[in-house]
Amino acid sequence: MILRKGFTLSGLVGALLFISCSDAPKDDTPWISLFDGETLTGWTQKGGVAEYEVRDGIIVGKTVHDTPNSFMTTDEMYGDFILELEYLVDSTMNSGIQIRSNSLPYYRNGRVHGYQVEIDPSDRSWSAGIYDEARRGWLHTLENNTEAQAAFKPNEWNHYRIEAIGDTLKTWINGVAATHLVDEMTPSGFIGLQVHGIPKTNKAGTEVMWRNIKIVTDSLHKYSKGSPLPALITKNNLLYDEAKKGWQMLWDGKTTDGWRGARLDEFPEKGWEIADGVLTVLASGGEESAAGGDIVTQELYGDFELKVDFKITDGANSGIKYYVDTDLNKGPGSSIGLEYQILDDARHPDAQMGNHEGSRTLASLYDLIQADPAKPVHPNGQWNTAHIISKENHVEHWLNGVKVLEYERKSEDYRKLVSESKYVKWPNFGESDRGHILIQDHGDKVSFKNIKIRPITGSEGN
Repeated sequence: MILRKGFTLSGLVGALLFISCSDAPKDDTPWISLFDGETLTGWTQKGGVAEYEVRDGIIVGKTVHDTPNSFMTTDEMYGDFILELEYLVDSTMNSGIQIRSNSLPYYRNGRVHGYQVEIDPSDRSWSAGIYDEARRGWLHTLENNTEAQAAFKPNEWNHYRIEAIGDTLKTWINGVAATHLVDEMTPSGFIGLQVHGIPKTNKAGTEVMWRNIKIVTDSLHKYSKGSPLPALITKNNLLYDEAKKGWQMLWDGKTTDGWRGARLDEFPEKGWEIADGVLTVLASGGEESAAGGDIVTQELYGDFELKVDFKITDGANSGIKYYVDTDLNKGPGSSIGLEYQILDDARHPDAQMGNHEGSRTLASLYDLIQADPAKPVHPNGQWNTAHIISKENHVEHWLNGVKVLEYERKSEDYRKLVSESKYVKWPNFGESDRGHILIQDHGDKVSFKNIKIRPITGSEGN
C-alpha cells in the first residue's frame, strides 16, 4: 500500500471507519423502553410462581418446581406495535415472548393465553416461531426455514424483532426472517416474558434473561420491514397441530364443494353469499328456511368434534345442527336435528322462549338445555367460536373456549327432555348414529368461517 506524504495508516483506518459509519442506515424509530433497567414497575406476574428479578439492568427469570408456566406481563395492553428485545436462555429451557395475550377470569380460571414467540434452544430450533399458548397450539413453525433455525446462537444473546400490525404477525431472529403469519383471532393484549414450568427431573433455578426491551406503536407502516417469507394464512386452513390430530376442513373458504341445500341436490342459488373467505346467510325477513334454505354437508358423521367461527348481526337467529336427517320434515320450516343455537340473546324474542327457561339462548341445545348464562360472548359484529364434541353419546357445547353445557344423548334424562319439547312428534329425535351437519337459514344475516371437523374413530371411543 502506498500512502501519500502526511497521511498515516491510522488516519486511513479512521477515514474508513468514518465512511463506514456514515454509510450505515440510521435507526430513526421512536422507540419507547418497556423496562427501566432497575425495577419491574409497569409489569405484573401472572400464572405460576417462577422467580423474577432485576440484575445489572436485565430481567432474569428462574425456573421453580411444581408451578405452572409463569409470565411477567406488561400492565399496558398493546394492539399494533413493533417490538425489539434481546434474550439469553439456558440451553435446557423452553421459554417465549407473549404478545397480544390475555388472562380472563372465564377462560381456564384466568390462564394466560395468546400468541407466543417461541424461545427454543433445543435441537428442533424453532426459536421465533409462533405458538398459541393455552389455546390452538402451533401456528407457524420453523420446520421449513433452515436459515432461521441456524440463526439462533446457543449460550449467547439473541435479538428478536416482532411486528404485529392488523392481522399480520412477523418475526425475525438475529436479523433473519423467521415467520410471516396472517391470523385474525386476537387484536390486542399484553406482552409477557415466560418462564416455563418444569418437571421434577429438571434442575430448578435455570435462567432466562431479557434486556433492551423497546416498542413503537405509532406510524408503524413507516417503520415496518418487508418479509421475504410467503404469508401463512390461518383463515379457512388447518393449523399445524390440527392437521396432526386428524382435523379436516369442512368448508374450503371459496366454493360450495361438500355442501348442498337440505332439500336440494345442489347448493341453493340464492340466500347465501361467499365473499372474502366468509360464508353468509343473507337476511330475508327472519323466516325459517324461506329464502335459500338450510345447507347441509354431503357427508354423514357419527362421533365428531366440530369448530365453527360465527358472527351475528343485531337481532339475528341461526343455528348449527348435527345428526340431521334430511328425510324428516318435508313440510315448512327447518330440517330436523340437534341444534347449537346461534342467537342475539339481548334482542331476539326467542331468548325468552323454549321448553325450559333460556333453552333457546346462544350456545344452548335448542329447546332442551340452556347454556350456562355466564358464557363468554363477543359483541355483535365480532367473531365467536362454536365448538361441539360428540363422543359415545356424550355431547358438549363450547363457546369461545369455555364449556357451556353437556348431556348424554339417548339417556333417560335426555328422552324426558325431548318428550316435553317441540320435538316430541319426531320419533327417536336426535338419536341417529350418523347424520349431516347443518347450517341454518333463519332469515337473518349471520356469517361463518373456519368450519372444521375431526371425525372420531371407533378406537378413540374405547
